[in-house]
Amino acid sequence: MRWTAKEFDGLSTGFDGNDDYPPPPTTTTIANDNNNSILTFKTQDTGTTTQLLECLHNLNLSFPSSQPQSYLRSPSIAIAMAYPHSGASSIGLLFGLLVVWQARLSIFAVADELEVGGTDLCGTDLSTFLPPPYSNMSNIICSPVWNTFTLRYTRNKDNVLTIILSAVYTTGWVGIGFSRDGTMVGSSAMVGWFNKEGHAKIKQYYLQGTKTTQVIPNKGELPLTNIPSAVALHGATMYMAFQIKPETTLTHQPILLAFGSAYPVHNRLSHHDDKTTILFDFSAGSVSAGSNGILELKKNHGILGIVGWGLFLPSGAIVARYFRHKDPQWFYLHITIQFVGFIFGIATVVAGRQLYNKIHANVPTHRGIGIFILTLSILQVMAFFLRPNHEAKTRKYWNWYHHWVGRIALFLGALNIVIGIQIGNAGNSWKISYGFLLGAVLITVFALEALLFMRKSEKLNENPAFQMNPVI
Repeated sequence: MRWTAKEFDGLSTGFDGNDDYPPPPTTTTIANDNNNSILTFKTQDTGTTTQLLECLHNLNLSFPSSQPQSYLRSPSIAIAMAYPHSGASSIGLLFGLLVVWQARLSIFAVADELEVGGTDLCGTDLSTFLPPPYSNMSNIICSPVWNTFTLRYTRNKDNVLTIILSAVYTTGWVGIGFSRDGTMVGSSAMVGWFNKEGHAKIKQYYLQGTKTTQVIPNKGELPLTNIPSAVALHGATMYMAFQIKPETTLTHQPILLAFGSAYPVHNRLSHHDDKTTILFDFSAGSVSAGSNGILELKKNHGILGIVGWGLFLPSGAIVARYFRHKDPQWFYLHITIQFVGFIFGIATVVAGRQLYNKIHANVPTHRGIGIFILTLSILQVMAFFLRPNHEAKTRKYWNWYHHWVGRIALFLGALNIVIGIQIGNAGNSWKISYGFLLGAVLITVFALEALLFMRKSEKLNENPAFQMNPVI
């Protein structure tokens, strides 16, 4: 029986049970030459791999599939449908062997492999699994940036930036994007993954929009050098390495980080499971102090806008239209709710302005509508103080102006909230939350409008426009 050990990057070495075993890779794929069946596992040391291969050789196993069915990327040990020639006893022996060696298999061993955010993660010897020039980088700056993501980089005198991103990997893809303004649209990203067959992939993508169909492979504006990009799987961590040569020296750079658990199909990425935006300081080698502030400011800007323009201002308009029969309570309730909504609107604009000053987001439509809505809001407040008496001839024109400017402002407010959620790539939770709120407002309006129509119809029936005296 002859076995073959193969790395994910395609390098392979062959050895017999009686030969001296060559040092195996950290991630090892075993194939039986007779039927090309495959088993994949990960080990910490050469001795573990050697002894495990000897036992597999003695068990005389065969595997029914020509492709690996299961890679060991979970806390438990998995085998690709192994069947022994010698019966059930061999299966029991194999599983017993794997249980015995589980303590020495580095399958997401939390203490030894994850080291999330720790200094040991930055101390990993890259030369054991990355190709040159990534394996022999000097003066490496290493910084944990988000969750299990760690960023390493070095810059030479020619302004060539060598970047290595690492993250704990199970399935799917891992990506890092470079943004002008902290937003996804218009950014370029490097994305790496291992497909179901264990082959490493790394590509540049242009993020034309927020839909998966708008994430275009083999496109982008990153100035990659001629040095090939690389992907390696070392233990439970994936390393993605590439070089860029920007025209200007990068200092405070908005960085997008994301991952998805689904395998890309024909290089098309699935929707991300999670993502974040950071402001990385390449001059200091650390996440800028303003990174968390930017994310928090974006969140606050959205919440203030939804509460003000999605809740309070529509509620005040509903009171004014459908509760006039509760005079004068409706009037005081209307102006109180609208004043609170106006304050939230002002706070939304202030937060948006601060956000723009920090990231200079190129969102002219969203900004333009927001400024126009603010103008209409100020005009509505001024109109309140300049309203004529009920007996004045101009009162009907004031009513017409006040009603329609308010309706236009509310419509544009709802539209701008939707635009903001979209361009901010806020995620499904924001879409669902605002959709639920908007739906509740619309249902309330339809129900109250029906009641108002019925109330007017009853008044017309009680007081007909023309009354005729009965004929005697």
